[in-house]
Amino acid sequence: MKEKQPKTWAELLDTLYEGSWYEPLQRFRSPFAFRGLSDAGFDLRAGLLRLAGNPELARQLEIHVLRSFRKYAHAEAAGVDLTWNWLALAQHHGLPTRMLDWTWSPLVALHFATDNLNHYDRDGLIWCVNCEATRSLLPKTLQEIRNKEGSYVFSVEMLDQASKSLDGFDSLDNSQFVVFLEPPSLDARIVNQYAAFSLMNDAGSRLDEWLEQRPELYRKVIVPAKLKWEIRDKLDQANITERTLFPGLDGLSRWLARYYAPRHLSSPGA
Repeated sequence: MKEKQPKTWAELLDTLYEGSWYEPLQRFRSPFAFRGLSDAGFDLRAGLLRLAGNPELARQLEIHVLRSFRKYAHAEAAGVDLTWNWLALAQHHGLPTRMLDWTWSPLVALHFATDNLNHYDRDGLIWCVNCEATRSLLPKTLQEIRNKEGSYVFSVEMLDQASKSLDGFDSLDNSQFVVFLEPPSLDARIVNQYAAFSLMNDAGSRLDEWLEQRPELYRKVIVPAKLKWEIRDKLDQANITERTLFPGLDGLSRWLARYYAPRHLSSPGA
C-alpha cells in the first residue's frame, strides 16, 4: 500500500490518475475504483455492519433486513427479480447492506471527500482499489465468468450465473474475497455518479481489514484539510456538484445550501 499526501491540486490529480495507462489499448483506462471520505479517520465498514455493531449480529440481521425490503418495496421495484438487483436497489436507496459505494471517477470521489463543510478542519481520504488486480483472488467459478465476459467488474447477471442467493455466494470459497459490481442504471443518480459497489462473501467482514493484508491492491490518497476549499471550488466550476450527482430538487437544494454557505460557517480552523 502507498499512502500519499499531495500538496497541490495538480499533484492531487496526478496522484489519483496514476496507473491509468492501459498498454494493450494504448489508452488511459484506469483499473481503479475510488471511494472518497470527508474524514481520513473513517474506515470501510459497510452500513449493515455499522448498524449491527458486530459481525455475528450483521450476519443474523441481513436476511431479515433484505426480506422486509423486498416485501415493502415491490410497488417501487417493478421488474426487479434477481437477488443482486434487490441488493443493489436497497444499497442505492440507503438501506444498510453488506455493500460499499464506489465510483470509477476520481473527481466524483473528490466530491464526497469535500461535500461536508463540517469536516473542513480535518483531512479527507480517497481509497483507490485496483479491481483488475483482485481477479486472481476470486473463487474459480467467478474467475471463469469474468474471463468469459472479458470484464474485471461484475454485472448482476454475471453474479447470478455464479449464485442465485447470498448464502450460495458466501459458500463459493472458504476464504474471504471481494467483488466489484457495476450496478444496473436504476436512475440518473447511478449513471451520473459513475457508480460501483463492492461486496464480500461475509456480511460481517470489513474491506479495509482485508485490504490491509494485501497492500499491492490499493493506495490511499490523503486530501489535506488546507486544500479542501480550493478543491471544492474547482469541482463546482467543473460541475461536479450535488445538483448533477443527485438529480432532482433535493440535490439542487443541497448544492445551493453548500455553495452559498459563508466560509466562516464551516468548521473552526478550516
